[in-house]
Amino acid sequence: MAAADNDPIDVLVVGAGMAGLACAADLAAAGLKVRVAEASDGVGGRMRTDVRDGFRLDRGFQVFNTSYPQVRRRFDLRSLRLHPFTPGALLHTPRGRLRFTDPTRRPRDSADLVSGRLASPRDLAALAVLSGRDMLLPPAVLRRSADVTTREALARAGVSEALVETFFRPFLSGVFLEDRLETSGRFFHLVWRSMLRGTLCLPAAGIGAAPAALAEALPRGTVRLEQPVEGLTGEGALLGGGREQAARAVVVATGPAAAAVLLPGLAVPDTRAVTTYYHAAPTAPLAEPTLLVDTEGGVLNTVVLSEVCRGLAPAGRALVSTSVLGGGGREAEVRRRLADLYGTDTAAWEPVAEYPVAQALPAMAPPWPLTRTTRFAPGRYVCGDHRATGSVQGALASGARAAREVLADLAAA
Repeated sequence: MAAADNDPIDVLVVGAGMAGLACAADLAAAGLKVRVAEASDGVGGRMRTDVRDGFRLDRGFQVFNTSYPQVRRRFDLRSLRLHPFTPGALLHTPRGRLRFTDPTRRPRDSADLVSGRLASPRDLAALAVLSGRDMLLPPAVLRRSADVTTREALARAGVSEALVETFFRPFLSGVFLEDRLETSGRFFHLVWRSMLRGTLCLPAAGIGAAPAALAEALPRGTVRLEQPVEGLTGEGALLGGGREQAARAVVVATGPAAAAVLLPGLAVPDTRAVTTYYHAAPTAPLAEPTLLVDTEGGVLNTVVLSEVCRGLAPAGRALVSTSVLGGGGREAEVRRRLADLYGTDTAAWEPVAEYPVAQALPAMAPPWPLTRTTRFAPGRYVCGDHRATGSVQGALASGARAAREVLADLAAA
């Protein structure tokens, strides 16, 4: 339920990213008066799409996983007009390109995997057991397992160091945004499960279509854009311009740094940084919607997004997305590396955009709690992927948990 501008409300949600929108949706469905205050000019947080010169540019490379439980609960996937990536990846190695793919989905593309060029028979057996376990066991079993680093989890599964270095480390570097496999092994097992059970896609209009769909489903007037929150007060929150919004509860659904400003004393994790570069090419350097992974670490990965969805680039142009760890300012270096990866002259490629994302993901070192309470203080809550796992599922689930805890506390008051 939305409220008029000056009315007291039940809950103020600060931030219109995926966590905040999920929280607001569940609170509104329960009949509460909810408002979402978003400082920027659009919803989505890190999941936004810009339109520039006919290109649709996500603010950082994104994929949309159809297997996430919260995704299945909240989205009409057909309305997003999803376009799939090729399952698996192409690996650029010193031995040339090798293709890693799920042989149960793309048997015709699995020659590198089953022939021994990519994995030994022992690795194939270990991979089969690992994948079968992660895909078939109940998620609760995976969540309760002892937490170690992803590197240790792979070793315990019998995966050789050779396959780790050829596939898992470079591929997962683009997922976890770190290149030492230090991330929680429990989280790795859940991510691997989601990839095996779902499809990695992009909406036809770019990743921003997902949070836009959540916002459009809220009662009219719930989301207020360009409405910064300057601080929290005893009665609610102080909005930009000096106006106070009275609310029985406030949910801070921002990134960790902004949350710590509004909630002094909040413990926040370290974060991972990534920069995504977009280039326009006259023709597609790879005529398939497949992620190309750089095993030598020049970049994390690159993909021709206009092969995933033609509408992401204007007619006669190809849109190439490439991500690297850390900050930006390396466009010329990246473009030179792309010439090696794609085996083509990139000198004439046009730089379209550069998106550095300083707090792209929480650094999820083990033991990492896969979920935690959103309660911070009486009437104060905090949610986001940094309170769960660095994923769309984590953000949505944290928002849902915040709504449950708010509803329980208000009912008990």
